Amino acid sequence: MVSEVNPAAVDIDQLRDNVKSKYSDVATNPEEGFHFHTGRPLAAMLFYTAEDLEGLPESAIESFAGTGNPFSQGRLNPGESVVDVGSGAGFDSLQAARQVGPSGSIIGVDMTQAMLDKASAGAQAMGLTNTEFRLGYAEALPVDDASADVVISNGVINLTPDKMTPLKEIFRVLKPGGRIQIGDIIVHVEVPQSAKDDIDLWSG
Repeated sequence: MVSEVNPAAVDIDQLRDNVKSKYSDVATNPEEGFHFHTGRPLAAMLFYTAEDLEGLPESAIESFAGTGNPFSQGRLNPGESVVDVGSGAGFDSLQAARQVGPSGSIIGVDMTQAMLDKASAGAQAMGLTNTEFRLGYAEALPVDDASADVVISNGVINLTPDKMTPLKEIFRVLKPGGRIQIGDIIVHVEVPQSAKDDIDLWSG
């Protein structure tokens, strides 16, 4: 029997402000050092290859702060439409854009404007015409219903207090038969409610 899992009782606006502040720092001061890994060392840890990173702007690489590798579940197909939930500085979105080619499309969604600015600049530097970045939340994706062949995400759903809401949004934007390729953090033991409710533990 599966016990009920209660979402975290944190102020969502305060949590978003804390996360935005932290990831704005990752975007604007990537050399600062954080309590999580970033950049090229992290990409190597997560089994991205030198070929994966070749041609990506350094701005996208240096501010990478994911937790997995969504492409370990398979490369994307030419012509596919893709939504990247929590696209950050564009590290995965820009790789996805190359994989789907000019006949495909990428929509990156992030709530941190500094990351969006960096991702957009990276796409422009690469001369990509199939990629756009939109301001928004994982819990309310600014994307049409049934419009994506694939949804990717990397280390973002774990930052939402109620996991079911972003998952419902992902399924809303997927076409029938679409797929998800997500890298994220999972735990094998139940997190105490007191820890989930401590907002200081969410963004460090």
